[in-house]
This record gives sequence, C-alpha cells and structure tokens, in this order.
Amino acid sequence: MSKLSERATLAAYRAGWSLVRRMPNRLAYASFDLIADVTWRRRGKNVERMRSNYATVRPELSPAELDALVRAGMRSYLRYWCDSFRLPDRSIEELIDGVRGVGDDAVRAQLQSGRSAVIFLGHMGNWDFGGAWSTTQLAPVTTVAERLKPEELFDEFLAFREGLGMRIIPLTGGSDVFRELTKACRSGALVALLADRDLTKGGVEVDFCGQRARMAIGPAALAVNTGAALFPCMVHYEPHPRGHGWRTVVTFHDAVAVPAEGTPRDKVQAMTQACADALSQAVREHTHDWHMMQRVFTKDLDGDRVSAPRADSRSADLT
Repeated sequence: MSKLSERATLAAYRAGWSLVRRMPNRLAYASFDLIADVTWRRRGKNVERMRSNYATVRPELSPAELDALVRAGMRSYLRYWCDSFRLPDRSIEELIDGVRGVGDDAVRAQLQSGRSAVIFLGHMGNWDFGGAWSTTQLAPVTTVAERLKPEELFDEFLAFREGLGMRIIPLTGGSDVFRELTKACRSGALVALLADRDLTKGGVEVDFCGQRARMAIGPAALAVNTGAALFPCMVHYEPHPRGHGWRTVVTFHDAVAVPAEGTPRDKVQAMTQACADALSQAVREHTHDWHMMQRVFTKDLDGDRVSAPRADSRSADLT
C-alpha cells in the first residue's frame, strides 16, 4: 500500500466515523445501500471474490440469481460498516433492542460458573455489534484483531473496539497471541475468534459447504488445552420486527465436546470440523450475510484469480 493510498484510506474511515454518526438514521443506511449498489455494478476484485465464494457454496443458483445474491451481500457488508460507524453512540437500551440472542443460556451458565467460553465465529453479519452486545449482556469479550495498514487505522479500530468494552489482542507485533488467549481462558473469560479463514498458515483443512477449506485452529486448540467450552456462534441480519431497519441475530450452537480419544491435533481437527458444519448451515441459509472477500477454499488458494458464473452487470472493488 503506497503512503498516498494509506492516507486516503485513513481519511475515508475517519470521515465515516465522523459524518455517518451525524446523519439521520434512514439517510445513513440509504446512502450505504447506494454505495453498495454502485460497487456491485462496477465489479471489482473484492466483489468478484465474493461472487466466487457464493458460487461455491450455492452452486444451484443461476447466473442471474447469483448476481442478485452478490448485490444483497454487498448491501449487507455496507450495512455492517454503517452499523459499526454508528455503534459508539448506541445506548445499552438500543444495543439490546438491536440484537436477538438465540441459545445463549448455556454460554451464560458456563460463564457464571467461573469457566471460560470460547466462541467460534465466521465473517457473518455484524460481529462487532454482536461483540458489544455480548460484552454488556454476557461478559467482556476478548478477541484478536489482524493488523491493518496504515498503522493509525489499526490504532483507531483498536480504540473503537476497546471503547465498546472488548479486550483486543493484536495478531502480530505484540505478545504471544496463543499464550495471552490461554491466560484469558484460564481466568474464565469470554473469548470470541473469527475462524473461518486461516491467517496463520497453521490451520486445518475441513469440509465446508461441500468443498475443502482451511480454517483457523485457535478456538478448538484453546478448548483442548484449557478445558474451556467451545461454542459455534453464527451472526446474521433480520428485518427489525417493528419495521425500522434491521437487527442482528446472534445464534449460539451447542457446545462442541472434546473427543475422548486421539492426539491433540486429531481432537482439534474434529472440533474444528464440527464448527465448520454449523457454519456451513448458516452460510447456506444466510449467504448474503457472509462477508467473505478472501480465498477460503483449497481449490482457490493456488490460483491468481478464480472466475465464477455471472450475469451482465458490472461491479467493483470498494478500494
């Protein structure tokens, strides 16, 4: 990333945090829908990667149906950004009103007993919103963030998430991440990790939506090493029941048991596969809320670019 590009990116995000928070609610979300549609029509690299991923998980769709799904996916992705820019101004009451929790009783019981819970998340819905809700309604969330460029942007995202009550551990450039997460688990923390993409190259291959994919081992490894309970958790949007916009649905699945037999690596593999199975169901049901614009599937990792079936409209990269 050139210095000029870095400064432009930083300025854009700062403008978003400043201006979007001042806009009326309907105008803000309508503006982001418009940005999503323009981006979708221009068909850039990130949109094409989303299209390829969606084509992989929903092979039954016609090109026109896939194109409409990608448009919905871009709208959902831009809704995530609009939500996030406006999130610091939400009251606790608005936060509770904006989230529907499903299946969280087992997580509450785990935490109230003084034991840790590890949450396996995918890049679905608004995980920042879900994290802020969990911090206020369950326990303060500990998570890991990938470093961004420019560094000032990463620092501002760090301050943003810490301002919501979360504890953020940088993926690189700081202390040993797994050691810090292990300490958190042994102190009864709520640890939430985005794991549907392998950032460390130390992940495992799993079956995901009928294809092989690489996913991070962190959630399962923490559960095996510390005895923390592992819960797959899926986040998606639904229309708000009172008819004003959208709300976030945070669905906790049953805890994944540690296998009684096998090596630690075998146990991690089996538990990650169980989480991938839950994610597969959620991605197929709420594909447009899966904001994955990077390579995930093994078949794509060696290629420079993968083409997917598409209709005639044009879309573009956000950056």
